[in-house]
Amino acid sequence: MADPFTTLGLAPTYSLDLASLDARYHELSKVVHPDRQAGKAPAERRRALSLAVDVNSAYRALRDPIRRAEALLARRGVSHERAAPTPEFLMEVMELRESLADARLARDLDRVRRMADDARARRARVTSALGPLLDAGRDADAVPLVAELRYLARFLDEVRVIEEEAGA
Repeated sequence: MADPFTTLGLAPTYSLDLASLDARYHELSKVVHPDRQAGKAPAERRRALSLAVDVNSAYRALRDPIRRAEALLARRGVSHERAAPTPEFLMEVMELRESLADARLARDLDRVRRMADDARARRARVTSALGPLLDAGRDADAVPLVAELRYLARFLDEVRVIEEEAGA
């Protein structure tokens, strides 16, 4: 995928104003929407469709805090795919997953929800800490936090599966 900041014509910063992002997306979507190209040559219609796909992909990437951070790091040539959070956090995640498995077996949905609330609060704290680091160019400090967000996202995905299984 092309750089989402370039695609949408936005400054490459983590602390994006989401209302401005939404406005820019809607503005570009109207311009490149395939329906607006109905009377044009097939090559122009294909180009417009490709641009619409790029705009949609860029928008989804920048709306997501993890993907936005990854896009900034990729722009700067910083490898982040294999990055790991701190060993302390990895130990915490192992313990959380064990507790989640126990709660799942016990069908203790209240406990699962409390764990999810804690994970969401942690995600919010990490996201808040990540922005200033990335915007200041402190990529080495930001990379473990991006990895931490990935782990938290996977944990919350597991919670959603448990809640769906329980019919919640």
